[in-house]
Amino acid sequence: MKKLANKQTEEGKIYIKMKVGNIEFEIECREDQIQRVVNKVLSTITEYAKKPVPIIREAAYRAERAETCRGILERLWREGFFTEPRSLSQVHEEMTRIGFHYDRTAVAHVLLDLVRDGILTREGKPRRYVYVQKRPPKA
Repeated sequence: MKKLANKQTEEGKIYIKMKVGNIEFEIECREDQIQRVVNKVLSTITEYAKKPVPIIREAAYRAERAETCRGILERLWREGFFTEPRSLSQVHEEMTRIGFHYDRTAVAHVLLDLVRDGILTREGKPRRYVYVQKRPPKA
C-alpha cells in the first residue's frame, strides 16, 4: 500500500491517512464509502478516548521499590523468622521465596553485621553456622 494522503489509487479506491491525538490510522475504500468508514473510525476513537486511563497507585509504587538486603533480614527478624535457628542456606532460600534474589555472600555479610549489632547470635562451627535471634523485636 502506498503512503498517500487523500489520493485516489489506481484501482479506483481512495486512500486516507489520519492522525487524531496520538492515534494514527489509514483507510482505503471506494469513494462512495468514505463518509461511512470515516464516521465509524472516529466513533471508535471517541469511545476509546472515553475509557479511563489506569492510575498507578502510590502505594503500589512503594511496594515495588528496591529494598536492601539488611532491610529484608531485619523484616524477617521482626516477623519471627529467626525464633528458630536458621542456616545461611535457609535464610537465602526464604529471601528468594519472598522475591528477593541476593548473592549468598551478601546475605552472609549482613547476617554477620546483625550478629555484631546484637540482633542475632551465631552458633556452630565455620561453614555450618546457624543464626537465631538474640533478642525479640520490640512490640
